[in-house]
Amino acid sequence: MSATVSPLETLITRAWQRRGLIACALWPLSLVYGGLLSLRRGMYRLGVLKQTRLPVPLIIVGNIFVGGTGKTPLVIWLVQQLRQRGYTPGVISRGYGGSHADIAEVAEVDQSSSPQEAGDEPVLIAQKTQVPLMVGRKRVEAARALLKAHPEVNLIISDDGLQHYALGRQIEIQLSDERGHGNGWLLPAGPLRESAARRSDFYVVNSGSSDLAHGFAMQLQGGYAEQLSDRRHRLALDALPQAARVAAVAGIGNPQRFFTMLRAAGVLLSDTLALPDHDDFSRHPFAQIQADIILITEKDAVKCASIKALARDTRLWVVPVEANIAGPLADHILEKLRGYPTA
Repeated sequence: MSATVSPLETLITRAWQRRGLIACALWPLSLVYGGLLSLRRGMYRLGVLKQTRLPVPLIIVGNIFVGGTGKTPLVIWLVQQLRQRGYTPGVISRGYGGSHADIAEVAEVDQSSSPQEAGDEPVLIAQKTQVPLMVGRKRVEAARALLKAHPEVNLIISDDGLQHYALGRQIEIQLSDERGHGNGWLLPAGPLRESAARRSDFYVVNSGSSDLAHGFAMQLQGGYAEQLSDRRHRLALDALPQAARVAAVAGIGNPQRFFTMLRAAGVLLSDTLALPDHDDFSRHPFAQIQADIILITEKDAVKCASIKALARDTRLWVVPVEANIAGPLADHILEKLRGYPTA
């Protein structure tokens, strides 16, 4: 089954992987974009534009590659690691895909929040971590609202926001994946929001390889599926019924990564369907799929569970994943936080 991602989006994504005719035609616009970006960063550096420093340390998990690279699983992993080390973290997010992301409004998110309002990723983070979480277009205001509502929070993690320079930060974690930097050019000729030379404190690569010369390797691992209509019903991925027709659907930044993970776990997929990132599932894409089991991501499950017709579809099975990071990233982060109290 062909993907429902638009042909134009597919064309641009392919063009960004090489310096071909389309990329070269757009290259002059990249120079303009790069110049404006340098001007903006320079204005913050000179103090013309003000940066806000919070009374607690802030860690930003972001990327320079347009689209999803796996930030949400990394944020969840980071929350868990910092909790184990005595911190009381909170999370802020833009809330992409939710209505709060499009208006000057700050809203608190919990496990029961609507993904249509708060965004799918913040709701997923809230469900998996139960930490205080605020969404808003202006992250400074979201962080201030978080600290006001939850004074016990002594560290904030920003899901995305690497380019949100108005918000001061103690630590930056830059995440990439197997696509690397594409053709290495800035938007719109390439996939980069900022230059590949941009420096951060730590680098994480969401890839199947653990042999990296630069950065920490992250792998997303999932070993079982839970039925969406009853999450207590669980099956190991390597124990799915052999006679069953199994399909996979993903509306994430890099759907192919989800399909590759499933195949690596031994799942024989009869069909795959890639949807646009943050798809709202209002078109009920599963109706056209001929399969006994349809595997979906946790991020997509958040929205499907809020749509009655999909929540009752017994063919839908959710594949939870966990980030596994090779190396002592948590220890290095803790070292940089030395001097900030945990209580």
